[in-house]
Amino acid sequence: MNKKYALILGLIGVTVFIAAIFFITRGHTFAVLDPAGQIADKQRNLIYFALLLSLVVVIPVYVMLIGFAWKYRESNKSAKYTPDWDSNKVAETVWWIVPTILIVILSVVTWNSSHDLDPFKPLASDKKPITIQVVALQWKWLFIYPEQNIATVNMVKFPEKTPVKFEITADAPMNSFWIPQLGGQIYAMSGMSTHLNLEAAKIGTYRGSSANLSGRGFAGMNFTAQSTTETGFKDWVNGVKQSPNYLSPAMYDKIALPSENNSPSYYSGQSPRLYSEVIEKYMPAHDIATEYAQEKSL
Repeated sequence: MNKKYALILGLIGVTVFIAAIFFITRGHTFAVLDPAGQIADKQRNLIYFALLLSLVVVIPVYVMLIGFAWKYRESNKSAKYTPDWDSNKVAETVWWIVPTILIVILSVVTWNSSHDLDPFKPLASDKKPITIQVVALQWKWLFIYPEQNIATVNMVKFPEKTPVKFEITADAPMNSFWIPQLGGQIYAMSGMSTHLNLEAAKIGTYRGSSANLSGRGFAGMNFTAQSTTETGFKDWVNGVKQSPNYLSPAMYDKIALPSENNSPSYYSGQSPRLYSEVIEKYMPAHDIATEYAQEKSL
């Protein structure tokens, strides 16, 4: 094929690819890039920073790739051929110094962000945090409000601009709890209690999901997270307390049975030690109640 036509076809292919990406993503919002809370906002900025820093390497590499391919093409007889050019001090300095500087920058950023975005770290606020206990089941999410004495399935609600302390475990295969617009995911594991501190900066409805493959019903293991006003939250709690359902141990055993695509359900009360008992099921040799109490005091 004529090299001219090959170049034209290549440009057309690149244009079609870029256009396809544009039309596929047009009108779609990427949740991790549309934060609605302080943690998600910091994580979004970290993604942008890492992307821009990587472009410091990526752009010159592709520019040189295209430049070298063009300069040393077969038809360019004037290009100087130097196969033994392997001891240029300037080139060696550049390709050692630049990556070293980038690695140092990334190391500092990683160190600082790892501490700043530690999911166990309480969020600074003048409002009292709300504790919500989360149990990953097959294939649904159980939310227990120990202070409000209510529970829900596949629906979690909390006031805006109020820290929420999620305590997370699993009574099923390992899973991962994730509300992309509020913060990063954290694993839910049997016999363990992990923590995640989040806060919604505004009133809204956010999609929550499972971020870890967990079997047949994984695709439908979603939940709704809503932030509302303090008054709206209190009214909602009072409404849930009118539910005829009570989360007794027998009711919990029924909920824990594998099921798919579950609609939200509400419970007017719950067994006080239900969360710790779920953990105890997988750690019978440990005094999990004492261990759990020690964690809460930290």
